[in-house]
Amino acid sequence: MPWFVKIEKGVVDKATFDQSVPAHKAYVRSLIEQGHRAKSGYWAEFGGGMLLFWADSLQQAQAIVLQDPLIQNGCVKYELHEWRVVVE
Repeated sequence: MPWFVKIEKGVVDKATFDQSVPAHKAYVRSLIEQGHRAKSGYWAEFGGGMLLFWADSLQQAQAIVLQDPLIQNGCVKYELHEWRVVVE
């Protein structure tokens, strides 16, 4: 299954963003339970973060991203890319 990455940049103030974090974490845990091997985190040196996950296709990856509470609540702008692993 291919890896996909959602690279995101916050577009709301921290207080507003933080309101969606618990739902985002729960969503990532549900992706893990479904076998998507999801990992989520943020950049230490500036605003924004990344969600890395498995999906069957770009279409499925897009559907996964659109269900993320950070997207649904307008907290981030994002780019979605398929990540081709060269060395494991």
